[in-house]
Amino acid sequence: MVSSTITEENFRDLIDRRTMMLLGIVDYISQNRSAEKFLTRPLLGELLSQSIQIEELLDAYGAKNNRKWCRFRSIIATIKLFSDVSYELLHIQHSLPAYRLLPIKENFNKATGDAIAFTADTLLQASVQIYNQATHLGLTIPKSAPKDADYADKLPAGRLPRDLATRRVETVSETVTLLATAFLNLADDTELAQMASQTDTEEYGTKISDALSEETLRQLQNRFHNLQSLYDTYVSETDVEDFDKNLSVLRGHISVIFHLLKTATSFAHYYERHISGHIGEELSKAESLVTGKDLLEKLMGYSINYANCYLVCAQRLCQEMLRNYAEIGEIEVHIPQYRGFHVRPSTFVSKIVFHYGSKIEIKLDDESYDAGSTLELFRINEKINAEKRRWLATEIARLQLADQEGEQANMESIVRGAILILAERGKLIIYEHPLELSRDLNTKEGVLLKVVADEIARLQATGKIDIEIDLNITFIGDKRVLVDIKLLAENGYGEDNFGNNIALPKALSYLRH
Repeated sequence: MVSSTITEENFRDLIDRRTMMLLGIVDYISQNRSAEKFLTRPLLGELLSQSIQIEELLDAYGAKNNRKWCRFRSIIATIKLFSDVSYELLHIQHSLPAYRLLPIKENFNKATGDAIAFTADTLLQASVQIYNQATHLGLTIPKSAPKDADYADKLPAGRLPRDLATRRVETVSETVTLLATAFLNLADDTELAQMASQTDTEEYGTKISDALSEETLRQLQNRFHNLQSLYDTYVSETDVEDFDKNLSVLRGHISVIFHLLKTATSFAHYYERHISGHIGEELSKAESLVTGKDLLEKLMGYSINYANCYLVCAQRLCQEMLRNYAEIGEIEVHIPQYRGFHVRPSTFVSKIVFHYGSKIEIKLDDESYDAGSTLELFRINEKINAEKRRWLATEIARLQLADQEGEQANMESIVRGAILILAERGKLIIYEHPLELSRDLNTKEGVLLKVVADEIARLQATGKIDIEIDLNITFIGDKRVLVDIKLLAENGYGEDNFGNNIALPKALSYLRH
């Protein structure tokens, strides 16, 4: 760390020596204004390396807070970021044939070319400006710029023979399941990206600050990087890749999403740091190398949009892979405590089924239902409620209310007393206190047991009470899906006995998105 003040002459001499190669490259870019000429991976790699070193050196001496050098440092930062993004975009462009991406409606290849043209234009402008700044600061401009051949990226066709032995994996099903499930779990955590891909251009500025910050995107980018590493650890160079061709397709989608998120993170960083007002107003006006609107259109319309497109494709692919390796099993679990399969439990069960894309069947009294359909689960609830009422009629009969048959004037007291007795015996749960009964109870005529049963049925239908019944239900299907359904049931289907929302275990966190 530099603690004393360096003289302007000593500092300029230091930067003069260290920027020779960088200024030679930007001079070359300034002279060759065609992106096809100067935008090659060898040149971008060298430009990125040099700009990283110069930015680090400038920061070590506090250039960003120095009036004379802050502009120079800012343009260096721009060159570093856009050379990095350009390299990522060229990597995507060159890797497209190997990725084996599933078809989408939009032209990704053209969109990538447009994104490259955008970053190339920004690099060209930055090169011209840094050249002018270097001249203004008295730095030496190399007399001989690099030649086209120095950074040419002409590659001969073909690949090296694959002559190393592949690793053998005994548990193909477990390996495929591990990877596909990991992708699906991660995909369900990317709703912000999906939302942003559908955002109108006018809302871009709001979304970047509210939802798609650099920090959020970097975390997501790292998670896809970890998923790519998971593939390379357990699948790459194994016979599983030869056994299931879908795996290499999935690897391509993981990779392209990862690289797209890297470009999104860089765009978000530049927007937050250099455009959206996080630095001094004077400097912001001076460094208009790219407009906020253009930058956000590339962030949202290209990086986030296509990351989301291929995310959706890969989700369907993973669900298909899981179905192919499904092991069928069955579990028996208790029905939800609070009002059975009402909205929350039904939604969670169907979301689990949708998450994996496997068909899960529910068995109740020799009838079958589709667990992936909330409407089917509501139908089950009708059957459960009917069963509850039949069971309760038996319990009411045991109360020997017939002995009070003549006390019509006290019908409200009889009903309330019956409810309290049943609640004390654990047959009913009362949710409303005080419990309001029908106003016309004392004027009703008919068999006492039926009047009591009808009133209790009305209170249950309106959610004021519920009937406790020991009833289990059977789920049949893919064991992986059943594991999550069983875990959900063990955690009250996401609610307590009074219908209040409760925390779910980490393994089911995707249900809250």
